[in-house]
Formats: sequence, C-alpha cells, structure tokens
Amino acid sequence: MSNTLGTSMGDFLSDSSGLGYLGGALLVTGVLAVLVVLMKVPVVPNVLLFWIAFVLTRPLGATAGDFLTKPVAKGGLDLGTAGSSAVLLAVLFGLMVYAHMGERRTEGQNPVIQRAG
Repeated sequence: MSNTLGTSMGDFLSDSSGLGYLGGALLVTGVLAVLVVLMKVPVVPNVLLFWIAFVLTRPLGATAGDFLTKPVAKGGLDLGTAGSSAVLLAVLFGLMVYAHMGERRTEGQNPVIQRAG
C-alpha cells in the first residue's frame, strides 16, 4: 500500500502538479527535512513520522530518478541509467563517509562522565 501511494504521489508531483521532476524531488526533500525537525520536538509520535517518511521515500526516488534520467527537453538531465547510477553511488558513498567521520569524532567521548575543570 505504501509503495502504491508513494508511486502515485511521485507521478502526480512530476507530471500533473506542474512542479516537474526537480521541483517534485525538492518538495519531497523539504517535507522530509520537516519530519527530521519534528523528530527533535515531541509533538508528533515517532511511529507516525516513520511511516510518513517511509511513504515519502518512494516519490523522492521516483522524481529524483526521473530528473536524472529523462531527456533535457522533458526537464531531466539525460544522464541515462549508467550516469544516474554513478551519481547515486557517489552520493551514497559520500553519505557513508560523512557518517563514518561523525562516528570517529564522537568515538572515545563519554558524555556521562565529565571532569570539572
């Protein structure tokens, strides 16, 4: 059900709403960013935030993928399958390096035990 809902939302955003592929992807990214902020504020249950984010990953993938692969005349970058896969792998690798560096920065720190100065 979530895949169908997400796919139809992605199709609507990129085809029917007038936002295009990039606009649809940016809109979904913005909504996901709002969900991240809401995680820090105990206003909305985390279970609800999870399912909203889960459904939104489908239209984000569809609109971003279409933006990378569709012809320039249709609002895409025309990178093709290999080019878009290379871009996505580079983004994935960059995020993994960023996460690893974050872990290394906090490694060895114990926030519970603090010495007075």
